[in-house]
Amino acid sequence: MFFELRQYHVRPGKQADWVKCMEEEIIPFQVKMGMVILGSFTGQDDDSTYIWIRRFDSEPDRERLYDLVYQSDYWKTEIAPKVSMLIDREQIQVTRLLATPRSVIQ
Repeated sequence: MFFELRQYHVRPGKQADWVKCMEEEIIPFQVKMGMVILGSFTGQDDDSTYIWIRRFDSEPDRERLYDLVYQSDYWKTEIAPKVSMLIDREQIQVTRLLATPRSVIQ
């Protein structure tokens, strides 16, 4: 099992719109498709920071879920057009994480 820590740079003045899009559209859709979302966060003193964490059982699991989500017609026609208006896709940072043996997040 591994985790993805995804860090996004939200466009100026768009944090509330981005959080609403994530919480009302993106996260529910991805969960419906089988993704495990552990949490999402905004920067306490930085309106340009948005971070979320996903968990995958294996690399084949991640590949399968990516395909289900990002190749779907719903993602391509309904969600993807909104994303570029709200975040700077070129600044997305994805870090893969492995939990240490005593980590409470497993």
